[in-house]
Amino acid sequence: MDIALLILGLIFMFMGILGSFLPVLPGPPISWIGLLLLYLTKAVPNDWWFLGITFFVAAVVFALDYLIPAIGTRKFGGSKAGMAGTVIGLLIAILFPILGIFGIIIWPFIGALVGELINKADNKKALKAAFGSFVGFLTGTFLKFVVTIIYFGLFMAETWEYRQELFPFFFSS
Repeated sequence: MDIALLILGLIFMFMGILGSFLPVLPGPPISWIGLLLLYLTKAVPNDWWFLGITFFVAAVVFALDYLIPAIGTRKFGGSKAGMAGTVIGLLIAILFPILGIFGIIIWPFIGALVGELINKADNKKALKAAFGSFVGFLTGTFLKFVVTIIYFGLFMAETWEYRQELFPFFFSS
């Protein structure tokens, strides 16, 4: 059973890393499930503090992923209409992945641009705000990627530390 949990946990780790880039998969929470599966094995002792802290980090990064593009829009001079457009664009990208992976980049940009134009901003200001949305998206993606890679490293370190317990058929005397 431990091997099945380990393999399933590893699959979740890889899905989490992919989820850093794909909008349909929430990367850090999926990677956290991989860590949880590893800790559910009999070989690895439960560490609820570790799991609690890593869950909290995954939840915060998950929430920030939706807030950072709106914050980026605001930092680049966008209005509330531009921030609302960014959020609407993100929702469109998630609910209707028409443009595939590029939709998560294009829709928030278009949403911010339309929001600013509706708010009577000139084209230059609207484009600047839309660019802020794009920078926010890249920041969120980078943050998710870093967290999922760290979780993968933790997963591998724990697997290595408890390798004799996880793979007793290789290390039996």
